[in-house]
Amino acid sequence: MADNVTSLFRSTAAHSPSMAALAREGGDGTGPVDFCIPCNPYFPTPAMMDTMASRLKDIITYYPSSADTITAELCNLLQLPPQAVAMGNGSTELITWIDHLLVRESLAIPVPTFGRWTDQPMETGKRVDMFPLQESSGFALDLAQYAEFIRTRGTRVAVICNPNNPDGGFLHKHALVQFMDAMADLDLIVIDESFLEFADAEQEPSVVQEAMIRPNVIVLRSLGKNFGLHGIRFGYMVANPSLAGRVRSMLPKWNLNAFAEYVVFMLKEHGAEYAQSLHQVRRDRLDMASQLAALPGLTVYPSQGNFLFVRLPVGAEGTVVRDRMLTEHRILVRECGNKIGSSSRFLRLVVRPQVDVRRLVSGLEQVLYGTRRGAAVPELAQGTSYSSGTAAVDRLVGQTNGAGMQDLAAMAVGGGGMGGGVGMPMPVAQPMAVAAAAPMGVAASRGPAASMGTAASMGAGMPMPAQMPAPAPMPAPAPMPTPPPAPAPFAPPSGPTPPGVPARGGLTAAQVRGMTAPAPGAPQELSQAPATGWPNAQSWPNAAGMGQAG
Repeated sequence: MADNVTSLFRSTAAHSPSMAALAREGGDGTGPVDFCIPCNPYFPTPAMMDTMASRLKDIITYYPSSADTITAELCNLLQLPPQAVAMGNGSTELITWIDHLLVRESLAIPVPTFGRWTDQPMETGKRVDMFPLQESSGFALDLAQYAEFIRTRGTRVAVICNPNNPDGGFLHKHALVQFMDAMADLDLIVIDESFLEFADAEQEPSVVQEAMIRPNVIVLRSLGKNFGLHGIRFGYMVANPSLAGRVRSMLPKWNLNAFAEYVVFMLKEHGAEYAQSLHQVRRDRLDMASQLAALPGLTVYPSQGNFLFVRLPVGAEGTVVRDRMLTEHRILVRECGNKIGSSSRFLRLVVRPQVDVRRLVSGLEQVLYGTRRGAAVPELAQGTSYSSGTAAVDRLVGQTNGAGMQDLAAMAVGGGGMGGGVGMPMPVAQPMAVAAAAPMGVAASRGPAASMGTAASMGAGMPMPAQMPAPAPMPAPAPMPTPPPAPAPFAPPSGPTPPGVPARGGLTAAQVRGMTAPAPGAPQELSQAPATGWPNAQSWPNAAGMGQAG
């Protein structure tokens, strides 16, 4: 697999190869430990899997029921009116139809976020207004600033993911209701709650009830992520009957497959197991965040999803870390360099059981700090705290200390000289190692010491004065002028990149995410959300995912 990792990632239209492709490449038919795809690892239970396996022949042989029949069963489970619900072949199918039917000219979305919210409208010629989430504020979304951005741009559709993907940022229900009130004149507001059932910061966080009574609000929900069944492809949206009906009327009669039908009809018997699985994911999230935060230089951002957003140490190249984790440790991670508003310094890591997390942490320790197969990241003195949002530019800046001169950083570490005098013995009294190590090495080489080195190189083959045998004492040479002090070696800035600093290399403002380190005085520890609002183990969670079904 080692030789084909890069080609696997380059040949896929998605951010990562499918697990099937990785399993085929592995040779033994098994895939890696998956920290990439945000799936519930505790549901379905092994017993449920065995039951589905026993019915496999019937499931794949016969047509499923119509989407209306499957939707009615899901609504009965979640206590929602079927007229207000449309089920899709994954939430991506619903995003596609929302764009085609309800987005006329422009859509606003905070970035980084789920890629289909930026890509889908652009593919149909819409203007996408991207509101950059700032690293200096922990990627938290300020709704007041977002509303002002929408007004300034004149955007007609607003999207909010709660929790957001990839950072797991969370917004409380009352704040979202206020936002919907303030934006009531927009064509559409979409609240994507695909990961909300993993949140525990609020007992009833969903706005589905608000969506059903408002003329311009849609709530999007995922089932594959919550139920640990991405391959089945099913999700749903909730809105007032008019909006839901418009989308539902465009969906094929059999857009949901027989696996989806089987799972939906078996869920009513497994509410307790599902609630327990959510509880366990939330506990694992706290434990995993604690273990990752102990790694030197690694920053972990607070999350209410079933994943954690982490920033690699200064100088780390995410694609290198990703490839080495896969080839050397059989662990798949999500490198976020292709997400708009992010860079290759960031990974999204899915919450998994503790035994897998220990393996992840061990692998990261070897890749980031070990030397067994060569360090994945250079020493801190070779990098900068600047992050352009583009991995290739980050590498160039890291290699040149931001000075735009190739190989200067490597020379600074190796002490190599510049010019034709490489390898020539220098006069003992005039060492040049310090001057060569300075970022301004070209300017330093123009001093008297460099002139002497140049003269020596011109007289190739002539013995140096210190080595020349003389029959008579030579007159003392004229004292050499004292060379100017060499500039101090370059040291990377210790603080964050100031906000508003233009990007190097002609990058656009959309590629600059802001600061690359927490703001001075910002809390460094991950605050734990209160573990409240567990679903009653004896009943199925309602559409908000946190309460009780009657």
